[in-house]
Amino acid sequence: MMISSAYTTLFVGASLFRQRNNSFRSLAFCLPFSSAPASLSSDKLSNKKWRQPVFSSLELGGLKITKQDIVKDDPTNNVPDNIFSKLGMQLHRRDQHPLGILKNAIYEYFDTNYSNKFNKFDDLCPIVTLKQNFDDVLVPEDHVSRSYNDTYYIDPQTVLRCHTSAHQAELLRDGYTHFLVTGDVYRRDSIDSTHYPVFHQMEGFRVFVPDEWEASGMDATSFAAAELKKCLEGLARVLFGDVEMRWIDTYFPFTNPSFELEIYFKEKWLEVLGCGVTEQEILKRNGVSNNVSWAFGLGLERLAMVLFDIPDIRLFWSNDERFTSQFSKGQLGVKFKPFSKYPPCYKDISFWINESFTENNLCEVVRGVAGDLAEEVQLIDNFTNKKGMTSHCYRIAYRSMERSLTDEEINDLQWKVRELVQNKLEVVIR
Repeated sequence: MMISSAYTTLFVGASLFRQRNNSFRSLAFCLPFSSAPASLSSDKLSNKKWRQPVFSSLELGGLKITKQDIVKDDPTNNVPDNIFSKLGMQLHRRDQHPLGILKNAIYEYFDTNYSNKFNKFDDLCPIVTLKQNFDDVLVPEDHVSRSYNDTYYIDPQTVLRCHTSAHQAELLRDGYTHFLVTGDVYRRDSIDSTHYPVFHQMEGFRVFVPDEWEASGMDATSFAAAELKKCLEGLARVLFGDVEMRWIDTYFPFTNPSFELEIYFKEKWLEVLGCGVTEQEILKRNGVSNNVSWAFGLGLERLAMVLFDIPDIRLFWSNDERFTSQFSKGQLGVKFKPFSKYPPCYKDISFWINESFTENNLCEVVRGVAGDLAEEVQLIDNFTNKKGMTSHCYRIAYRSMERSLTDEEINDLQWKVRELVQNKLEVVIR
């Protein structure tokens, strides 16, 4: 279960596309156009120097997709340049990266305990239809997660996937009954140490046939729920050791019953994942209505930050060798040693808001100007005057994890933020 408030009813937890009659189909392979070929092994990918590719097009499923296909001058498009630059990075496929190390540890658990029954998909592309992202997993039409404030829209019918569940229906229709899907997902969100507009999820899915639950003497739903909890408690012990656990009843649109797993770790309760028994409607729509299934979703960054003691989510995207050199293939839970002592620089901005103002839109402006130099955007004051006008004051923390920032460059960033906030958000600067 992810932290974003708009997604509290969605799993932490799609695809680009082969073009056919102007439609898009998922399950295409995704690589930067100028990066390594698909035949390059993950070991070789891990040994290459980590650096963000500079490109204006992608090779996706045999098609060359340009930046103009994703970032459009169109009122229905809200994908900024900095989000396009993350497409194809696939941090989860790097064996020496904390996210790749964690993904592989989870894969090993399932291979060991389920005799390699689970098919694994970690290269499905993140551009999907509205139907795949929302309708196929029963997200209501009026759910807040469908809004332009929370989701990146390429056009009215195409989005950057918000969760790896967007691949679920197609995999079921293709006959897969045991699968793990890992990938990058995209959500417009706040700016702080635990939130980033691109992060990584893993979804697990397992289908049971009648013979399996009938032999147990349990009804189908109870059997699937029991098997689900047994599976995920075992996974939690592999990742965190012999910890105390508890199950919390919750709600998701696509499972019933639904649960959250929490563990008692470092003297506090930590939410690990969301899960449940899949709604029969999903199975019925995809040709497996006589069966029962479970599904779970977890956020790799959320768990990796705890397991590796990584204090800031921006570090996962760092190319600094002082970060990347600390991690090795297969070494789960190596504790990160901080190397940055650079101080933050704080700048405030106050303005009268309008009815359409949202904090996510403000954060998009700040990220668009400052990129990963923006450490936090925090509302520190608000009031409404006698005329009914509401003022917000936000404090922006700028900090580089790799060097000291000069007053000149911070002031330049802040002036650009002020200008864009006024022009794009149509607020009145105070």
